[in-house]
Amino acid sequence: MSDLAFKYLAAAIAVLPLGLVGLAVGKIFTTLIQCIAQNPAAKEKVYALGLIGVAMTEAVALFALSVAFIVLFS
Repeated sequence: MSDLAFKYLAAAIAVLPLGLVGLAVGKIFTTLIQCIAQNPAAKEKVYALGLIGVAMTEAVALFALSVAFIVLFS
């Protein structure tokens, strides 16, 4: 295999976590909606924690995508 093929393979492997990030964000919002439906009084605190969780999860996606771009274009 050539070096270019290894670059493409490494970039493809680096992007694999993006699918799991989508599942994680869906799970976070599903749990957030269920929690608010069961206890509306805790909406403000739970909503803030949910958004922090989504932001941290999306940061993982951003890191994975940046690693893929670095591998692909270096």
